[in-house]
Amino acid sequence: MQDEEQLWLGYFNQTRLTDKWGIWFDTHFRTTEHFIKEPSKFLGRLGVMYYINDDLKFTNAYNFVNHFPEEGHANVSQPEHRIWHQLQLHTKYGKVRTMQWIRLEERFRRKIKNDNELADGYRFDERIRANMLINIPLSKKGIAPKTFSAILNDEIMINLSKNNVYNVLDQNRFFVGLSYNIDSHSNFQFGYMNVYQQLAAGNKFRNTNSIRLFYFQNLDFRKKK
Repeated sequence: MQDEEQLWLGYFNQTRLTDKWGIWFDTHFRTTEHFIKEPSKFLGRLGVMYYINDDLKFTNAYNFVNHFPEEGHANVSQPEHRIWHQLQLHTKYGKVRTMQWIRLEERFRRKIKNDNELADGYRFDERIRANMLINIPLSKKGIAPKTFSAILNDEIMINLSKNNVYNVLDQNRFFVGLSYNIDSHSNFQFGYMNVYQQLAAGNKFRNTNSIRLFYFQNLDFRKKK
């Protein structure tokens, strides 16, 4: 078992432009080695959202990932391109809110020649991700501006490609923390996340303890009727 400590920083934006269309954008930076010693990954996603209704939406998007030097490519960064498709559902149970999504990723990772050099071409893999988030208000007002909520979040990732012979279970991410609701369309989440990952060899695993700091914005540019 490999143990790591990481810091995850992220910004998420979902902007609704019309009753049916919107834009998704998010970006991330992650560090590793005692939380802040080395950069780990940079991610940027941009997509188009289609609103089936106010609570259900479908997204098609592109994701660029830069894997900073690590084991297997110790002196060179590895780029990755992803196309992904997602169905996202929001529900309410009294004052408690939930968010679920299921996402299919088509991954094109640059091949690696050795520790110092990338090879020509890309390796193609597919992965499915299922995510569940529960938002529990800690105020009698419910989820309102200048209040806190408790957040529980779990995401499981399954490799679908035949290339992944020994690690069908890619990873599981469990998060527990707090959300500060800044106003009606933005919140800041902070807390602890555990990432349990099965590596490609099948008999090797990585356990990552992370501090996660995410900022969310949900904007609505529709004209008020």
